[in-house]
Amino acid sequence: MARWVIVGASRGIGLEMVRQLCERGEEVVAAVRERTPALEETCAEIVEGVDVSGEEGAARLARALDGRPVDVLVHNAGILKGDTLATLDFADALRHYDVNALGPLRIVRALLPSLGKGAKVGIVTSRVGSLADNTSGGNYAYRMSKAAANMAAKNLSIELAPRGIAVAALHPGYVRTDMTQGRGNVEADVAARGIILRMDELDMDRTGTFWHAEGWEIPW
Repeated sequence: MARWVIVGASRGIGLEMVRQLCERGEEVVAAVRERTPALEETCAEIVEGVDVSGEEGAARLARALDGRPVDVLVHNAGILKGDTLATLDFADALRHYDVNALGPLRIVRALLPSLGKGAKVGIVTSRVGSLADNTSGGNYAYRMSKAAANMAAKNLSIELAPRGIAVAALHPGYVRTDMTQGRGNVEADVAARGIILRMDELDMDRTGTFWHAEGWEIPW
């Protein structure tokens, strides 16, 4: 049994990951801003008040773990608001960057004492943050924040390699959740299953890579 920490676990993909990990007998810590009835029905240890846009939220999670080792950390928290060049709100773009790109770094830095050799870190990002894969444009705030999140994952993979910690960026697909207002083409449980499989496969040979939940590598 491994200890998994899922950040952003109150609904959608994160909640489905918690459910599936509980079903297979893992120890799960669910970090959320606010607990939900659905999450309370799982086996997870729930840590509330984890707002990744501030250092206190990350520190709260670290205090709750109290030095316990973490085998797998998956950072799933994020925000999405569509825009075009004409409608882009710059303050809103900074909010996207703060949550989607700096949020994972806050969490990893706070939990570093719990991440030992053999630990794995997955950052749920999006292929829309891939420069090589961008063929449609739009969604400036979200795309740019996810491109920065991809760079964070790549940087972390290099810095944490000497510690024996593997890091990957993960694209769940276009998932039908509240974040996408139900417009996705993949169900949350399917995306969650794929992310868990990718994390199961992650090792030092694959660190610093970007994976679709379905199992194929995405160009940065």
